[in-house]
Formats: sequence, C-alpha cells, structure tokens
Amino acid sequence: MTEGWFTVRVELESGGGLRLRWRPGRIMLVGPRHTLKDLAEAIDQAFARWDISHLHEFEFPDGRCYGLPDDEYGMHYTLIKAGSVMVEGDPFTYVFDLGDNWKHNCRVFQTNVDPREEAGITPRKPIAVWGWGWIPDQYGRRWDGHTGEDDPEDNNPVGDGHGAGPSGGK
Repeated sequence: MTEGWFTVRVELESGGGLRLRWRPGRIMLVGPRHTLKDLAEAIDQAFARWDISHLHEFEFPDGRCYGLPDDEYGMHYTLIKAGSVMVEGDPFTYVFDLGDNWKHNCRVFQTNVDPREEAGITPRKPIAVWGWGWIPDQYGRRWDGHTGEDDPEDNNPVGDGHGAGPSGGK
C-alpha cells in the first residue's frame, strides 16, 4: 500500500507584494495516481485560495515547467503523474497567480509512506496532513468589507522579512 505514496513539504515564501518572515506551510500527501493538476488544486485548497481562476505553474531546478496556461508547456499537466517527476529531497516551486506571484517552496519530504498511517484514509486526491502558520488572504483583505488596500493604522500585518510578523510588531 505504501508504494508510490509520498509527502511534499510546501512553504509559502511570498506573494501579493509580501515576503513572509514566518512562512506558513503544509505537508501534502500525494499518491501514485495523482497528477500535477491534482497537486496544484490541493495546494490551493490547503492555502485557502478561493479564487482559483488564476494561472499557475510548477517549476523544477532543471527548468521544466508544468501548469496553466498548458499550451506554453510540453505535456499537459493533467496527464503527468506527480510521482513521475519528483524524487525524495528534490526541491521545486509552485507559483499560484502569475500576477501576484504566490511562490511556494516545495520539497519531496518522504517517500513510500502509508496513507492510512498519515491520514487515516487512502485519499482519492492529494490532501494536507499537517500544517502551520498564518495564511494571508490572496487579495490582502483582513476583514469583511476590507478592499485589500493598506490600512494606515497597521502598515505591516504579516511580515516583510525584516522583523515584522503576524502581530505587526517589530
């Protein structure tokens, strides 16, 4: 049951003009039949993306890229099994919304894991099995009715890589 199952550590580095000092992350459980498209959708869900109509891509250190728009890449990412392009320890990036550039640093964390031990089930799609950190809204909104524009009372609520964090303090 463990053959072909693996976990991917995913950390949100930046996006929407923010560089996150304390990077939120997720451990994703991925199976032998799951495609790169399945993994992209699972990452988007795990990082609270609700407007998923944006372009996105996986990029590997050797320059291979897969994602949307798929006509710019070789093989369509709905056909590529995630496990066929990933090896334990290998880093890669996932970028959601090529305009706001939500960059996730990813690494194949463990291979040959038992999905029932990790998640209690054998999932049909990749799922998050562990997570940490505060996830910023994809449009920078912090409360109902907020437009995502800067609030003069709190000019850095999520951290800029220079000391400020989720509380906004330095």
